[in-house]
Amino acid sequence: MGFLDKAKEFAGKNPDKVKSGIDKAGDMFDEKTGGKHAQHTDKVQEKANDFLTGGSNDTPGEDQPPA
Repeated sequence: MGFLDKAKEFAGKNPDKVKSGIDKAGDMFDEKTGGKHAQHTDKVQEKANDFLTGGSNDTPGEDQPPA
């Protein structure tokens, strides 16, 4: 069982904890950057929540071209 499988299993059993953790991480990032990237942070939080709770099969950031 790979890391993503374990993450999905954990998220399936603990959706509230996962959402809370993702929200806290995003809020901390916004705080550290002075909210300069809040719009992007919100989008990443949404995609991460969808992915980990089974709402999407795309990995977060897949729609972004490589840097």
